[in-house]
Amino acid sequence: MGISKELLDILACPKCKGDIYLNEKGDGLICGACKLMYEIKDDIPIMLIDEAIKLKD
Repeated sequence: MGISKELLDILACPKCKGDIYLNEKGDGLICGACKLMYEIKDDIPIMLIDEAIKLKD
């Protein structure tokens, strides 16, 4: 099913409140400013800072 466009439009990074976008695989939401990826499990984004995956620079 995936994440709807409407949900993506209202979601923001919980750390910096900045914009996030869906990664190429569609399994995570990325904040470019914080270099974090929030995983999507069973079509539910896990928007917890402690659970985010740090991306390489």
